[in-house]
Amino acid sequence: MAEKKFDIVVYGATGFTGQYCVDEMARVAETEGLTWAVAGRNMAKLQKVLNESSARTGKSLEEIPILIADSSSTKSLDEMAKQSRVVLNCVGPYRFYGEPVVRACLENSTHHLDISGELQYIEKMQLLYNGKAKENNTFIIGATGFDSVPADAGVLFMEEKFKDGRLTNIESFASFKAGPKGSAVNTGTLESAVYAVSNYHEMKDIRPLLYPEAMPKNEYKISKRVLFHDERMNKWCVPFVGVDEQIVYRTIRDHLAVKKIEKPFQYLAYMIMPNVFAAVGFFFFMAYIGFMSYFSVTRSLLLKFPKIFTLGLFKKGGPTNEQVNGSSFSMTFVGRGFDSVENITAGAKPNRVVTARLNGPEAGYLTTSASMVQCGVIILKESSTMPHKGGVMTAGAAFSGTNIIQRLDERNLKFTLISDTSSK
Repeated sequence: MAEKKFDIVVYGATGFTGQYCVDEMARVAETEGLTWAVAGRNMAKLQKVLNESSARTGKSLEEIPILIADSSSTKSLDEMAKQSRVVLNCVGPYRFYGEPVVRACLENSTHHLDISGELQYIEKMQLLYNGKAKENNTFIIGATGFDSVPADAGVLFMEEKFKDGRLTNIESFASFKAGPKGSAVNTGTLESAVYAVSNYHEMKDIRPLLYPEAMPKNEYKISKRVLFHDERMNKWCVPFVGVDEQIVYRTIRDHLAVKKIEKPFQYLAYMIMPNVFAAVGFFFFMAYIGFMSYFSVTRSLLLKFPKIFTLGLFKKGGPTNEQVNGSSFSMTFVGRGFDSVENITAGAKPNRVVTARLNGPEAGYLTTSASMVQCGVIILKESSTMPHKGGVMTAGAAFSGTNIIQRLDERNLKFTLISDTSSK
């Protein structure tokens, strides 16, 4: 096969999230010594994105190549994929536009990363293409944005802390802080979520085929909570609405398969709410979104007038730069387990608790772009330390053993050990 012209191509660079990925590539490409390009449907819009990114980042991008590619054109996708070692796919909803890009990448032995939080699409890609990806030594990795790199990184952090004992449970608590200009979410995220909710029934067909054998039993499971006040956080909490739990489930299965861990652990994801009224309101809002997503008529109204039907939370054009730059998030991980294998005896209870916190910039666009780009860089720079040569998998499965936590730290996603206590 001819040598690839580019290390990384950002596909969908004119999209809302794609523009942040362009900014991130502009910042890291020179340091990492990477050749890269942008791709999309419209030459003029792609050139405008590069010009605007240059103004924001202070980087000269006049020489960055532009490729024309469209998810409806197999030929254009093939031309894009054959020129790049890694494609960062920012074009969603992925249930409509993702699979043709995956196929083009597989045909050209090009690694494919996306930022999908669409569980049906993610697991369908694994079901259909894992075998070929392994044969081609090609990585197809979904959910490399805020969904769900922070969660997977937290898992890797905790596994390392418990390597001399046994990790039995992890609870994560995500907290989001808006800046003085407030916050908003681009409608692309809403569209993906709406179709994921309305088609969730597809999972009952995919999951048994993907995992015909049950996960080994974890005898130290704790109960999933719904609406509760957590004493450790001193806040009201609700279940996390993203796909972190399901992504980590796949990571755990992989770590069992490659003997990284001997027994499964449990992962439960929560969100911190400002007060009990916000927590209750959250449930009503999610029920409302679920109702609107279920019926075709209401779904059409929701997607056509998102700002009206979500009271301004989702809007076309997304948040402003001021809103994005003023926002941040934190994710607290509480890991439980045994401090040593000697203490794992019949009837014994976990005797160690480790608490760590991940602080980072705005979740949906800054953290997402930083995470996605670093995942691409690791494939290019650290393949010798990765446990797999290819396949359709999670970031936690692919990047175990790499410097992903250190790389995230360098991009302002910083882990801090809060406490580590053991009892005899």
